[in-house]
Amino acid sequence: MRYGMRNSLIIFSTILIQVNSILIPESVSVYPKNPVWSNTLADPFAFESNGIYYMIGTGPALTGNSSTFPGLISNDSITWQYAGDVLQVIQQPNQPYTYWAPEIAEKDNIFYLFYSAGFEDKKHRLRVVSSTSPLGPYNDSQAIELTDVSKLFFAIDPHPFQDKKDGQWYLFYSRDFLDTDDGYRVGTGIVVDRLLDNMTRLAGNETVVLRAKHDWQLFEANRSIYDHVYDWYTLEGAAVWQQEPDVYVCFYSGSNWQTKGYGVDYGIAYSPMGPYTEDSTNEARITHSIDGIIIGPGHNSVIRGPDNQTTYIVYHGWNKAGDKRSPYVSELTWKQKVPINSSSGQDVLHITLLFLVYIIVIILIFHHAL
Repeated sequence: MRYGMRNSLIIFSTILIQVNSILIPESVSVYPKNPVWSNTLADPFAFESNGIYYMIGTGPALTGNSSTFPGLISNDSITWQYAGDVLQVIQQPNQPYTYWAPEIAEKDNIFYLFYSAGFEDKKHRLRVVSSTSPLGPYNDSQAIELTDVSKLFFAIDPHPFQDKKDGQWYLFYSRDFLDTDDGYRVGTGIVVDRLLDNMTRLAGNETVVLRAKHDWQLFEANRSIYDHVYDWYTLEGAAVWQQEPDVYVCFYSGSNWQTKGYGVDYGIAYSPMGPYTEDSTNEARITHSIDGIIIGPGHNSVIRGPDNQTTYIVYHGWNKAGDKRSPYVSELTWKQKVPINSSSGQDVLHITLLFLVYIIVIILIFHHAL
């Protein structure tokens, strides 16, 4: 009976770990020697449509009337070719001239390009414009503004996300915070809201996703901004991924995009609107700089490969001269972890059922012994 009791405990513990665990991303173990495209394409967003892979990102600064957001195309998610810039821009007096961090969402065979537009690093607002083709062309003059710069002075890095469970679309983006409530640091953080009206309006129920709490997320000490001087911390470049239907992994990039401290980390939630938790340490856990190998790897997206199983993380890194950011692709692996402070009702149900099973097993063991 003693051996039966021990074996039942082992079986129960094994099942408990498997049922109550979630998949979390592992640190990138192999960085490519070269980017997949050697020219400027920062903040890379990759996606698949009808078996073809596309990538867009922030390009060089605009000079006069031209186009921006370089686009790449691939058949295998590994080898990429330039396919032209996707956003047509006509410069106008007193209008934004700086365009950052584009992403594309497909809904009902229409492609929606989300991006921010501002004046250098000030007064950025979120915009969306549509096209019938993945790489456009999209016309900035036809864009709809999703945020009002007179009410929200700075909004960047829009990330459209569709929940696999119910099909609802959300928009994650970054904005500034000047409070230090709940132990947060002053700086840029990530929020989320629902997308309505065919992807052209926010619901107006903005919810905080993640804000800075760690020293490594420092953007700049003694930064002069908003008529004050702050130690400024930054979380930006949200990229949400469902490796499992009930678990939402929000990748983000922290620190200063211009420095070696920049890298990718993540938070986890059981609903797109959160609450999200993260337990980062003293540096970014998914990607971070390694001397002689990679500099400032960050602002990522995630794609699934042609085998529909392997996941890849797409991110930018600096060249050795420090004057250009180009896109890299690395395999993204996952491991099981039992949440320490999981509040999921599903977890509680699993544990309860398993406990009942365990009791039944013990009763059967005793009955057999008698």
